[in-house]
Amino acid sequence: MLSISSRHRYALALTTAAASWGVATVIAKRAVTEIPPTTLLPVQLAASLTMLIPAVLLKRDRMPWSPELRRLGYLGILNPGISYALSLIGLAYITASLSVLLWATEPILIIGFAWWVLGEKVDRRLIGAAAVALVGVVLVLSQGQGGGGHPLGVILTLAGVAACASYTVVTRKWIASESTIEVVAIQQAAALGFAVVLAGLVSAFTSSEPVTASAAAWASAIGSGILYYGIAFWLYLTGLRHVPATWAGLFLNFIPVFGITAGYLLLDERLSPRQWVGAVLITAVGVLASRQTTVAAER
Repeated sequence: MLSISSRHRYALALTTAAASWGVATVIAKRAVTEIPPTTLLPVQLAASLTMLIPAVLLKRDRMPWSPELRRLGYLGILNPGISYALSLIGLAYITASLSVLLWATEPILIIGFAWWVLGEKVDRRLIGAAAVALVGVVLVLSQGQGGGGHPLGVILTLAGVAACASYTVVTRKWIASESTIEVVAIQQAAALGFAVVLAGLVSAFTSSEPVTASAAAWASAIGSGILYYGIAFWLYLTGLRHVPATWAGLFLNFIPVFGITAGYLLLDERLSPRQWVGAVLITAVGVLASRQTTVAAER
């Protein structure tokens, strides 16, 4: 059983990860207005690895290269590789505020995947929380293009969310004694390889011109990469190692709080009254789930 201080530490790690993802989405939106998504992704991942690799090398006790570590590394192709490639392309068509709200559907998918793959118990309160979150998502999307969302962007983003949800469940099943930071670094190295290949294919089959972006756009790309893929993934896997996937996933409902606030402050984005109702419903689920996580951990 985890101590009270440990439970609070892991809850703080998961909440901070959600905050990092929310704010970084807004920063990435600033970058994607000038840098194509398939170019932006490898830049972000490379920036993240410049932070992670020195941290891994400075570790005193390094994990041996094992089949388990290799298997976890391959998951990086799924997430952040495929998942965030889809998400960044979708972000080019929708607002950052709508993007973070769509990502709040991930816990609903995690609940189903965790029940199916991990055999985790899903009680009525959890099902009810997921249903409330789903109602909130419907309200957010009901505004159509006037609410900042092109159908193509919505579809691509939701596809990325589904890939990320499956990653969370499989990682929770496979991760055991492996070092969290080493897992993150290896997964992102695999994702970077995928992103470079994808960028090369896009460049080969399209008549795209060399990217000419402002210094602010490149700074946004680098900053969002470190925050999104480095810090957030590290903190999220730290919490995921010690709590059930269903509960860790529900902390992701905090992402809209930080994302919408950052979108308002940095990009002057606005939600309609109906979307605000949906956002409140989605966020309320996260607050309720975080309180119940502590109770569940005590049992």
